[in-house]
Amino acid sequence: MKRNEPISHVMSRTVITAHHGDPISKVRALVREHGVHHIPVVNGDQLVGIISWSDILRVSFGDAFKTDERTVDATLDHTLTLEQVMQKSPVTLAETGTVREAAELLAGGTFHALPIVSGTKLVGIVTTTDLIKYLLDQF
Repeated sequence: MKRNEPISHVMSRTVITAHHGDPISKVRALVREHGVHHIPVVNGDQLVGIISWSDILRVSFGDAFKTDERTVDATLDHTLTLEQVMQKSPVTLAETGTVREAAELLAGGTFHALPIVSGTKLVGIVTTTDLIKYLLDQF
């Protein structure tokens, strides 16, 4: 296994993002459309938070009762803001970081996605799935 492999070899550079102020229904639509479970929240190109599908499920009880999608979206949009549901100040890794550093952060936390930043600018994302695929490629 390669030691000190740069995170840039594993991270996704094309990141589906939400913008601060977006309604939660837009985030739900992004999850459905792109099949992602972690969406960084940006203000311009600056990372301000991250929201996961788990965060959305935690506040959308309608999903548990098979309520119409539009009803769930309308209820969420009228009762909560993205800023209230997202994780503010998420743990990040600098783009100069390594795969090992990403693995250590993800293994030690209760989250499954790690925004990759240059300063506060979002430049990529790494998930636990990305690291498992990387590990499989080593064998």
